[in-house]
Amino acid sequence: MKKIAFLLLLAVAVLISCTKDPVADVVPVEPADGAEKVVFDPAQVPYPALSTYRFFKGPLAAQHPVAEVLPYEPISALFTDYAEKARFVWMPAGARATYDGDGNVLQFPESSVLIKNFYYDGVQPGNTRRIIETRILFKRNGQWEFADYVWNAEQTEAFLDMAGSTTPVTWTDENGTTRSISYRIPSAGECQMCHKIGNTPVPIGPKPQNLNGDLAYRDGVQNQLKKWVEHGFLEPGYPKNIMTTVAWDDPTEPLALRARSYLDANCAHCHAPERQCSYRAVRFQYNDNGGAANLGICMEPEEPVEPSMTYNIAPGNVARSMLHYRMNTNDEAVRMPLIGRSMVHTEGVALIQQYIQSLNQTCN
Repeated sequence: MKKIAFLLLLAVAVLISCTKDPVADVVPVEPADGAEKVVFDPAQVPYPALSTYRFFKGPLAAQHPVAEVLPYEPISALFTDYAEKARFVWMPAGARATYDGDGNVLQFPESSVLIKNFYYDGVQPGNTRRIIETRILFKRNGQWEFADYVWNAEQTEAFLDMAGSTTPVTWTDENGTTRSISYRIPSAGECQMCHKIGNTPVPIGPKPQNLNGDLAYRDGVQNQLKKWVEHGFLEPGYPKNIMTTVAWDDPTEPLALRARSYLDANCAHCHAPERQCSYRAVRFQYNDNGGAANLGICMEPEEPVEPSMTYNIAPGNVARSMLHYRMNTNDEAVRMPLIGRSMVHTEGVALIQQYIQSLNQTCN
């Protein structure tokens, strides 16, 4: 009976995005009587259980957001061991985010909440969906704070747990390949390694350049930034010509833009001033005007991790490119990113390999 109910929910909850990344198969569901209201008391959060917030209606695992909660999806997303992600945003009534630059995270108002669910489909032995964790960023007293909720085996509730842990996952992907990992649920300290400027916690994903694309909502496909304005979550008047990323896995887009979009999503949040890897010269911001040096093209690595790697990116030569070497290994001492993955992202590595082979600059 539970399996039948799950299949019925799945059938009516399909959400299609213009991006190629897996999107949450959810459709915003309007409450029949307007009674569903998010519960968020700044003096009480984080609550012990995810359901207390009332972000979703019906069975919690179905992930049907109430009318106040809006799904969103970046055009190019961070790789996390092939986990799929369902993202949502909530703000108090009358509060709106503001534009602060194409490549900067939106300026969110007090008590804003960003919600990100990590899940796998085709989990064995039952070939089912398993939501593993729901990460929340909420803004209180002008500062962002973390709350991580770990789901129970019954998929009926998720409970606050900031200690960090691992859980085994075996799943069969859409190509029929069975994979197994020990999935890492981060601790509070691990969260802040990536989500920080200096020692201040920050979001890293919701930037105009990464939201300026279409998403399928219950009432039709719409540009996400326009939807945020319509929903009352974003001040109107942002620039019309935003330097927008592309879906890294869309073969119809230019190769260079795909590579830059991938590196922005997976590397730029650490390789920036006052971030975890700020001491390194290489930068990966999509809208940075640093050109070749920004991506490490013809730039010698700061560390002799592997002597045969003569440049961070050696044009036309993958075998001498440190970027490719670090992306293509699981060695914890040298892999990039340092945390957030335990598997090589085969498709991402292939993209960067293709990009490096396409370059024809001559290094001095």
